[in-house]
Amino acid sequence: MGRVLVLINSSGGLFDFRNEFVEALLKDHQVFVSVPDDVKTKELTDEGCQIIKTPINRRGINPVEDLKLYRTYRNMMKELKPDLVATYTIKPNIYGGFCAGRMKIPYITTITGLGGAFDRTGFLLWLIIRMYRAGMKKAACVFFQNEENRSIFRNFGIVGQKDKLVMGSGVSLPRHPYEPYPEREETHFLFVGRVMKERGILEFLGAAKKLHSDKVFFDILGYCDEDYQDMLAELEKEGVIHELGFHTQVHPYLADASAVVIASFHEGMSNALIEAAATGRPVIASNISGCMEAFEEGRTGFGFTPGNVDELVLAMKKFLNLSYEERAAMGRAGREKMEREFDRKLVTGAYMEEVGRILG
Repeated sequence: MGRVLVLINSSGGLFDFRNEFVEALLKDHQVFVSVPDDVKTKELTDEGCQIIKTPINRRGINPVEDLKLYRTYRNMMKELKPDLVATYTIKPNIYGGFCAGRMKIPYITTITGLGGAFDRTGFLLWLIIRMYRAGMKKAACVFFQNEENRSIFRNFGIVGQKDKLVMGSGVSLPRHPYEPYPEREETHFLFVGRVMKERGILEFLGAAKKLHSDKVFFDILGYCDEDYQDMLAELEKEGVIHELGFHTQVHPYLADASAVVIASFHEGMSNALIEAAATGRPVIASNISGCMEAFEEGRTGFGFTPGNVDELVLAMKKFLNLSYEERAAMGRAGREKMEREFDRKLVTGAYMEEVGRILG
């Protein structure tokens, strides 16, 4: 059996969004997974993966910590001698890719989103470009989740040996089956994602302040990743929002929602959006790459300019004016789109095609 090493910054991200790829690898290979957390390591271990605990500071650039991560990856590859390395997320992509390239180990990389990295200027932007170039240049294949991200990389000369566009991580249709639209008078807008500025939490809260009532509710599903907890607690006390907290199983909350709100400023491809659509829920989403590909204006949801509270409120008002039948039809159309275009089997097939090409 060959050996495949997967480098990623979240076991939950690997199991929830890429597990079909892991299962496909396990049929013919030993799979080693380097992650910093324990959220889904039991599930991965039960499937047959071997877990390597690797601390990662996901936020910011700390030269000492990043050098330590590079050395950890280098020692890991020296010991395991993998036949292929698969990297996801920024630091595993950069430092893991650089290690694999220097050690002449084939590797594939997935760009899951750029965040605000390329919004920087001056020396910091120059540094980010140089780091990405070093991590990507020997990649056997770089997978992109939207065309805009691919264009940005090409414009900055950040290229691997080849690249391929996939529809995000795809959505597991069995794990997110279609659910009948809830029959009730109240409307529940559900924010899904980490509570942070870049995910549009301030815009969601601004809309909640304007539209909440005894029939219109604003729910938040996700953990607080930035310093907003005091604000959330005060708004919940006032009855403006309701915090659901962080849950590893999101499907029941999607099914209970009237519409799911994705207010991000940046996305590779929004997993929350495609999971909501697969469940049969209309979406209200940012008009950005990584969201626009996954919904159809007026048919499966409504879009708005990220950062614009007034546009978000307008989109929500459009939704509130729909009848029950129109909302349910919008949800069914979203499910059909996911079945046609976003089935995770299609994404897994694209990855396994590259694995077969690389490993022969």
